[in-house]
Amino acid sequence: MDTALDFILKVIVLAPPILMALTVHEASHGYAAYHFGDPTAKRLGRLTLNPLRHLDPAGTLFFFVTAMLGSGFGWAKPVPVDPGRFKRPRQDMMWVSAAGPAANLLFAVACAAALRAMLALGLSQESLAQGLVLRMLVYGVFINVILALFNMIPLPPLDGSGVLGGLLPPRAAAEYQRRLGRYGFAILLALLFLPALIPGFPDLIGSLIVPAAAWLTDLLLGF
Repeated sequence: MDTALDFILKVIVLAPPILMALTVHEASHGYAAYHFGDPTAKRLGRLTLNPLRHLDPAGTLFFFVTAMLGSGFGWAKPVPVDPGRFKRPRQDMMWVSAAGPAANLLFAVACAAALRAMLALGLSQESLAQGLVLRMLVYGVFINVILALFNMIPLPPLDGSGVLGGLLPPRAAAEYQRRLGRYGFAILLALLFLPALIPGFPDLIGSLIVPAAAWLTDLLLGF
C-alpha cells in the first residue's frame, strides 16, 4: 500500500514541472519565431502556456518514466516554424532554436528562487502539502535544467543542431544538416537506449548530460 501511495505522490509531484517545462519550451520557440516575423505558431494557437496545445502523449509519458528513473527525457509537439518568413533565416533560426533551452534555464532559476523564498518563510516538508510543493520546485529546477542541456545536443532534431547550423559557415551548415538530418533521431535513440542493452556501449548522456544537470541544479538550489 505504501509503495502504491509513494508512486501516486511521485506522479503528483512530477506532473506540474514536467508539463510546464515542455510547455514553456515549445511556447518559447513560437514566441521567438513570431518575434522574427513568422506568424505560423500564432495562427495555429501555439503561442500559449496551455499544456494541451503542446503536449505529445508519447513524449510526455516517456518523460514521466525517465524522470522516475532519475533522468528525465521527453518531447512535446514541435512548434511549426517557417524560416522563409525571417529576414535573416539562418541567424534568426539559430535564435528560435536557442529560445526553448534558454526559457527552460530561466524557468529553472524561477523555481529555485521560489523554493528559496518558501524556505525563508518557514515552509517545511513536515506538512504533506508544503512538502509536495517544495518537492515540485526541486524537480522543476532539475527537469528544466536537464531539458535545456539535452536539447542543446547538436543532433537533429534537437535545438542544438539549429544553434550550430547558425554558427557554421553556410556551406558547412548545409553539409552538416544533409549528413545528419536523416540519421539524427536514430543516433539519438541509440545514445539513449543502447548503453542499457549493450555492455560497454558508451553512455554519453548518462555520463555527461545527467551529471551536468545535477551539478547545475545543486548550484541553483545552493546545496
